[in-house]
Amino acid sequence: MKRVPLYSRTPVRTPAPPAGSSSPSHEVPTADEEDAPGVLSRAAARLRGALGRHERWAWAGFALLLAALAGWPSWVRHERQIPTFEQIDSAMRQSIAKEPLASAAANAYEAVIGSVVRVVGEHPSERADPKEGEERMSVGTGVVIVDKGIILTNLHVVSGAERIKVTFHTGLESEATLINVQPENDLAVLQVANRPDELEAATMRSTGGLRPGDEVIAVGFPFGIGPSASQGVVSGLKREFRSPQGKRVLTNLIQFDAAANPGNSGGPLVTMDGHVVGIVTAIMNPTEARTFIGIGFAVPIENAAAAAGLPPF
Repeated sequence: MKRVPLYSRTPVRTPAPPAGSSSPSHEVPTADEEDAPGVLSRAAARLRGALGRHERWAWAGFALLLAALAGWPSWVRHERQIPTFEQIDSAMRQSIAKEPLASAAANAYEAVIGSVVRVVGEHPSERADPKEGEERMSVGTGVVIVDKGIILTNLHVVSGAERIKVTFHTGLESEATLINVQPENDLAVLQVANRPDELEAATMRSTGGLRPGDEVIAVGFPFGIGPSASQGVVSGLKREFRSPQGKRVLTNLIQFDAAANPGNSGGPLVTMDGHVVGIVTAIMNPTEARTFIGIGFAVPIENAAAAAGLPPF
């Protein structure tokens, strides 16, 4: 039996429509017309149709592609560029010149100054004529160690005083009462009657890690002027000091070379991180001038805290 072909290579045409008919003639495509070129042409037609329907998006994508291709070399160069040491150094110098860094001593001063007070002990007059009504005053410094108004100072600043006055950093003045003493370390503990609403207590730090050469500042009221700050280093540890009259011997002291003068007594010795490590108590001077020659002494804060009844570090 003869097989019926599935398709024929001979073009098959439909009969011509009757005369007067408006229907267009259609031709049945052959296998040759439905090969690959025909498929591609139809795909191209579909693509053109899609582009026509989304013309704006097509142009936007094309523009982005061109921009990316145009900027690619510069991106590569930018990623591969590594700044030199000279460029880094120059940039750092320019930045520091525009905004200089605050010194470590200035930062330490700011950290402790709210806790530093001026201490004045008023003593009876030694003049024979009481009508004069004159009084002697001993001026020193103190540091707030508890925010309820407990202050450390030197015993020799307030010893024998009939009245003790304290002036806070805010300018507020208050009378103070002597509540404890530690004569072997020349320390006195005061309690004020009035205090600022937001009184700052100093941060204390153990002297365990303190070493000669560490930078420190001494804050106080030398000769009543202040508050003043002076900078130096720790010169030595576990020093001993004997008063010129030989009546007082202090041991286990911190030696420092930050300038200290009468009036600094009782003030804090402060590290560069703003922590109090000692209470300034004496200066060494072989003359009667009572001025600083480069050697000062401070009681370690461990002893000072013990005088105030605070737990050890």
